[in-house]
Parts: sequence; C-alpha cells; structure tokens
Amino acid sequence: MDVVVLGASGNAGSEITRELANRGHHVRAIARKPDAIPDLPGVTRIAGDAHDASELAERIAGADAVISALHFDVTADTLLAALRKAGVGRLLVTGGAASLEIAPGVRLIDSPDFPAEWRDFAMGGIAFLDALRPVQDVDWTFFSPAALIEPGERTGKYRLGTDTLVTDDAGVSRISFADFAIAMVDELEAHRHPRARFTAAY
Repeated sequence: MDVVVLGASGNAGSEITRELANRGHHVRAIARKPDAIPDLPGVTRIAGDAHDASELAERIAGADAVISALHFDVTADTLLAALRKAGVGRLLVTGGAASLEIAPGVRLIDSPDFPAEWRDFAMGGIAFLDALRPVQDVDWTFFSPAALIEPGERTGKYRLGTDTLVTDDAGVSRISFADFAIAMVDELEAHRHPRARFTAAY
C-alpha cells in the first residue's frame, strides 16, 4: 500500500513508519522535522505541517490510507477536511486511552488516580474520537493504546479489545511503542475495525 504517516518523527510515528517499511509498504512520512524520521527503504521523508488542511491534502493525495500519530492540537475536522479534499478514504488514528472504560460507564479519565497533568491532553483525544464517531464518508479507525505506552521490546504479541481497557493479571495495562506499531499495521492490513475504536495491550 501507499501509506502516509503523520507525525512520523515521534515515538509512535517512527515505530509505525519502521513497521510499514519492514512489511514492504511505500511510506510517505511527514513531520515538521523530516531529518528526525527513520531513513529506511521505501520511506519518503517529507516536511509538512498538518495544521493546514489544504497543504496536507496536497501531501496525501493518491494515498491508500493515512495514519495519524499527531498530538491532538491537530483536530479531527482538519484531518478529515484534508482527506476529503485529497480524495483519500481511509484514516487510522493513534488515539488515547483515557476514554476507555475501566468499569461499566466509568472511563479511565474518571478514575481518581488519573494524573491531573495528563487531563488536558486526554480531553483532546476524547474530543477527537467524539468528532469521528458520526463520520460516514471516511473509513476511520481510532486506536487507543494501553494506559502505559513506552519504549520497549518488540514482542509481536498483544491482546485486542474495543472500548474497555485491556489489563494483565496484575491489573496493569501497558504496551511498547514497537508492539503498538505492529497492532496498528495489522489493523491497516486486516481492516477489523472500520468506523470504530479498538485497543491493544499485553
């Protein structure tokens, strides 16, 4: 596939770019600082600012799919406008875990243990998902990671969920960026969650 990765120089974006390249996809990797994007076969590094929908539309035209690993200061409306202008029909988003349920009707962000310093960023992710939910003309998928996503081993193993936080036997929800990238590219290829949210953790 011809795949665009937005935010390709970050922790998630660089691992997604690497995973796509390893599987033989052609990648247009876009970041403000393209020199920080992994230099890999099949990867074209492109300077770009995703805040400008018209500029972004030019960068993504002709792609089979766009994978966003951007922070939520770039809104869903901006990305959707760019995809529509470019005629790209598929969007996969690196989301947040805060809106996942830890009990029926109780989200992770509602927990008294949720760090206050993460709340504003987390609310951006919740607003992004809420903006995607009614969208029918773009085939979107929102991938909420585990509660803890961090550098670590590439194991190739993970467990899937939908709207409930996935935890291990000790109640811990975590995944490495490398395994998050595997799950993201698996979703790109298998297309299990059209117009839906999913999650993955160990």
